[in-house]
Amino acid sequence: MQLPNISPKRLAGAAAIACAAALAPVAALAGTASPAAPAASAPACPASGLVIWVGGSQGALGTIYYNLNYTNLSGHACTLRGHPGISTVNLNGGRIGAPALWGNPGNVKTRTVRLAKGATATSVLAVQQTGVFPPQVCRPVMAAGLRIYPPNQLTSRLVPYPIGACSTKQIFMTAGVVTKQP
Repeated sequence: MQLPNISPKRLAGAAAIACAAALAPVAALAGTASPAAPAASAPACPASGLVIWVGGSQGALGTIYYNLNYTNLSGHACTLRGHPGISTVNLNGGRIGAPALWGNPGNVKTRTVRLAKGATATSVLAVQQTGVFPPQVCRPVMAAGLRIYPPNQLTSRLVPYPIGACSTKQIFMTAGVVTKQP
């Protein structure tokens, strides 16, 4: 058996390609690691581990700003990041009108909020009073409460809280990002 005659240039090129292929996964993992990331980060807070409740409110020029509070009762630390999904509901839990837009009431930056066991985070819900809209555009009704999806969750919590709502597709709510309570 005779070995093929390979030039030194071709051999060096083949070795370089083999090394690059072997190191590509390592380089990809190194590029995704964050030097500031903790060794073991907490999982996302599941809706089932949160108690969600309406706190204080204040009004200005036809809009009422509600504090929505998320208390972690899951038994372990967890995280929330981003906007909740919010809609008004009737007594049967059926959606009324349009869901809340995602906005930035209060100019709050999106950050990951780590909640220790028993800790609470907050987001702001801005609700325009239904009287600011022409009746035919809004068709105002009294909602029985809110359906709230914590950020990045597909399951929701119902929060009983009577609130004025538009029964049409008129958008009247804006949900802000979740932040840590002071």
